[in-house]
Amino acid sequence: MLKLKPTFDLQRDVVSDIFRKEASVCRVQEYSGAVDTCILNIERDGGILYSWKGAAGTTRIGRYDCKTKQNKLLYTFDKQVCVSSCSLNEEETLLAVSLAQNTSGDERLQPMSKCLTLLIEIHPINNTQVLKAVDCRVKVQFLSSEMDGRSVLESHLLLLTDDGYVDLYHVLLTKQEGYRVVMANPERLSKTTERIVEDFCWAQWDGHTQRLYYVAHHLTHTQACATALVRTDKFLMRCVQFYPNHNCETVLELPLELPATFFPTVKFVNLGFDHYHTERPEERPVSMKVFTNRIGSMCVCYCQPLKDKQELIYTVVLVHKDCSKTFRVSLGGDQPSHRAAQLHPLFIPIGYHILVYLQGHFLHCINTRQQEMLCHSLFLSGVDVDMGLQCQSANITVLHAEEESSGSLLDSGNGRIYAAELSPSFLLQMLRSDAPSSCPSSKADPQRLAALHCLLVYMGNDPGLELKIIEWLCDNMSAFESFDQIQEFILASLYRISYEKSLSLDKVLPYSSVLDKKEIPACLLEVPGVLCTTELHIEPVFKGKARSLQGFWSELQWNTERTKYLDAVPNPRYRTSTIQADWERLKSERRPSSLRNNMEENTKKVLSMVDTWCLDRKLVPLFQEEDHQQRALIGLMVDKLREHLNRHLPRIGKKKIDSLVVNYVAKLLELIRHMLESVWLKHKLGPRVLCLKQRGGPAEWSVLHFMFRILEATRGLCLPLPPGYHTLLAVFAVRCLPHHTFLQYIDHGFLQLTETFVSRLMTDLDNSDANERLKFSILKRLPEPMEQRIYHMWDHPVSSASISRDYTRTLLEKHDNKGCAFPSRDKPGFTPEFLPLTYLAKILSDIEKQAPNPFEEQENVDAKFVEETALKQTLMLLGFGEK
Repeated sequence: MLKLKPTFDLQRDVVSDIFRKEASVCRVQEYSGAVDTCILNIERDGGILYSWKGAAGTTRIGRYDCKTKQNKLLYTFDKQVCVSSCSLNEEETLLAVSLAQNTSGDERLQPMSKCLTLLIEIHPINNTQVLKAVDCRVKVQFLSSEMDGRSVLESHLLLLTDDGYVDLYHVLLTKQEGYRVVMANPERLSKTTERIVEDFCWAQWDGHTQRLYYVAHHLTHTQACATALVRTDKFLMRCVQFYPNHNCETVLELPLELPATFFPTVKFVNLGFDHYHTERPEERPVSMKVFTNRIGSMCVCYCQPLKDKQELIYTVVLVHKDCSKTFRVSLGGDQPSHRAAQLHPLFIPIGYHILVYLQGHFLHCINTRQQEMLCHSLFLSGVDVDMGLQCQSANITVLHAEEESSGSLLDSGNGRIYAAELSPSFLLQMLRSDAPSSCPSSKADPQRLAALHCLLVYMGNDPGLELKIIEWLCDNMSAFESFDQIQEFILASLYRISYEKSLSLDKVLPYSSVLDKKEIPACLLEVPGVLCTTELHIEPVFKGKARSLQGFWSELQWNTERTKYLDAVPNPRYRTSTIQADWERLKSERRPSSLRNNMEENTKKVLSMVDTWCLDRKLVPLFQEEDHQQRALIGLMVDKLREHLNRHLPRIGKKKIDSLVVNYVAKLLELIRHMLESVWLKHKLGPRVLCLKQRGGPAEWSVLHFMFRILEATRGLCLPLPPGYHTLLAVFAVRCLPHHTFLQYIDHGFLQLTETFVSRLMTDLDNSDANERLKFSILKRLPEPMEQRIYHMWDHPVSSASISRDYTRTLLEKHDNKGCAFPSRDKPGFTPEFLPLTYLAKILSDIEKQAPNPFEEQENVDAKFVEETALKQTLMLLGFGEK
C-alpha cells in the first residue's frame, strides 16, 4: 500500500564520516571505537542534529545538511553526557541542549538535578549559560528568524517542561572583533523570559509554520462547593502562532472530548528525540497528532488506550469540515498483554488522506475531504497492510511539513528516514483483482471505488497512470454491481482539476455518481469490522489576528464557516442530472432566442479552449462538425454550473468561477476524447475504420462497446459529448451491427442520426438491395428538413422523384391561380383530349419561366427522366396508365 523511499541513512550519511573524523583526531589510520550515534532533532530547514561518543570519553554534537550532504561538528563536551534535547538557531551561532542526569557512578551532573539546560555560544565556541537546572524533562527549540536577509542579532528559544509550562527566551546578541557572536548581557537573560503557556499535558511543535499546539485540562466549578475545582473529561486544544517579529498569540481553541486518564504523563511531539527517557508500562504513550495543509485544512488525530484489547478506537477531527469521525475497529479476539502493550497506531498524512496504521492488523486510508461515505476511504487488513518496515511501529516517528504532499517516517532504531507515498501499482492491482468466487462482487466494490478515487484524484496527474486506468476500463466495460466505473472515472478526474483551488468546492462540485443514487447500496455504507460515528459542529473558536490574517488561518476559518452554511442549505452539491428538464425544453425550441444565443457563447469559450489543447492531436475525428444538440448542452452545463458556484461560493469571485467552469467542461470533453484516443491506439485503428463499405472486425466491436458504455455513463449524468461523437458511434454501429439491429438502436434512442453520418451513408454505400432497404429505412426516420437535404445527395430514382414532388408542391403553393388564364380552344397546341394535364402543363410552364431550376447545380440528376416520371405518375393517378 505504501511505497517507502529512503532519503537519509545515519550509517551511510553520518557514521562513516564520524569514523574518519575520529581517526584524524586520534591520529590513527582507522578508528575502531564505538560511536553510539543518535539523532537528536530535525530543524525547519531539514538539518539533522545528532550526537556521538567521541574519543577519550567525549560527547560530540554535529549537524548534517541534507542539501549539501555535508556534516559539521558543532560542539564537544569533554566527558560523556546524555543529550536529551538539542536545537540550533538558523545562524548557527547558538546551541541549546538539555542534558539528562547520568546516574552511573562519578558521572553525575553538578548540580544534582535531573535535567540541566544550557545555552552555548558556538561562533566561535565561547561562553556557556545555564538556563535551567530542574528535576523534570526540558525540551528546547529555537524559533525561525525571518529578517529578509539582514544580519540577525537576536534569537528566540522555547523551553517546554513536563511540569506543564512553556517559556520563551529572547536572547540578544552582539558582534565582537568583527566575527565573534556572543550573548549581550547573559546575566539578564532570565529577565527577558516570557511565559507562553501555564499548563499543558500534550504539546506539538510545527517548525515549518512556527506553531505550537498544546492540550490543557478544561477546569470547571462544582455546584456543591464554589471554591472547589474538579477536573472533567473535557480538554481544550489551543494553537499559539509565532509571527516573523517573534510576537505570538493564541489563534485557535478547539474543545476535545477525551477520557480523564488520556494523558498519564506529559507528551511531546516533534520536539526532538530523547533516547534516555523510557515510559513505564502504565504510561503508554498517547498517539495524537495535528496535521495541516496550506489550502486551509486541519486534522486532529488521536487514539484511545486499549481497554478490552479486542478493538481499537481512534478519532479524526476534521476542523475544516466542522465534524469529527470516531472509528471502532475489531482486532479479532483477545490480544495477549504483551501484544497489547506493543500496539502503537500511527497517523500518516498522504496528500488529503490520513493513514491509520496498526502494525499486523489494519491500514485505514481516510479521505479527509470527502468524508461523508466510508466507501471513499480505503480499509485493508491482513497481508495487505505490510508496509515493509523492519522495526516495531513504536520506533517510528511521523514527520510532516504543511507544504509537502506526503509525510516521512523516521525509524529511530536504525536511524533511517523514508519518504512515504501511496503505491500506484498496489492500487492498480486492487482494481484488477477479481473477487474470490465465494465472495460476492459487492464486497470488493468499496475497495475498488476507494482505490479508483485515490489513483485519479491524488495521483491522477501522471499521464501514464491515467492511461493504465483507461486500459482497465476497457477490460472491465460492464458496470459493477454497486457503481458505474466510467461515471466515477469522469467525475473524479474532473474533481481533480479544481480540488486544490479551494476546500469549499468539496461540497459543491460533483465528486461521485454514488451520491446521486436514490438508494445507495448497503455495501458502500459500511466496512466489515469497522463502526463509524460522526459528530457534527465541533465548534472551533478563532481568536486574535487569526480572524483577519491572510493565508492558512483565513482559509481555515472560511472553510469552517462555509461548511456550516453548506450543511444548512438544501442540495449544495451540484448534480448534473438537474439540467435534464432544461435540456429537454431547450431541444424543443425551434426559433432562436436570447437563451440559445447565451448558450452558444458559452459553447464557443469551451470549444476554443479544447482547440488550444488539441492542436497536435487529431487521431480521433471529433470536434470537426456542428452538432447543435451537444453544443446547446455544453452551453447549458456551463451556465448552470456557473450559476450554482456563484450562489454558494461568492468569495471565489465571478472571473475565477467563470474560468473554473469553462475549464471544467472543456476538461470533460477532452477527457472523453482522451478515452477514445487511448482505446483507438490500443486496438491500432487507422483511418480505414471510417469506411462504411467494410464490415467491422473484433477491434471495431470493442471500440463500439466502449463507446456505448461512455454514452450510457454520460446520459446517466446528463453530461455533454464532444461534437462528432454521435457520428463516430453511428459509423462503428452500422459497420458492426446487423441492419435490423442498427435500426432498433436508432428507434430506442441509443443512436442519433446526424446529417454528417447520413450523407456519408448515402454516398459511400452502393445501391444494392440490402443497402437500398437500409437507406429507405433511415430516410423514414429523418426529420423533414434533414430529409429534404439528404435526398439531393442520393443518386437514385426515388430521390429524384421526391425532389420533383417537393419542387412542384412548392411552386403550386406559391402560385396564384388567378395569374394563369385557361388556354383558348382557338390557340394552336390546344389538346382537348386531356384537359387537366394540359392545364397543369401550362401552369408549370409559366412558373418555370420565373423560378430557378432545382437541378441546375445538382449532380447525378437526370432532368429528362424526372419529366417523364412526373408525366407517368400523372397518367397513373388519372387512370390512363398502368402501374
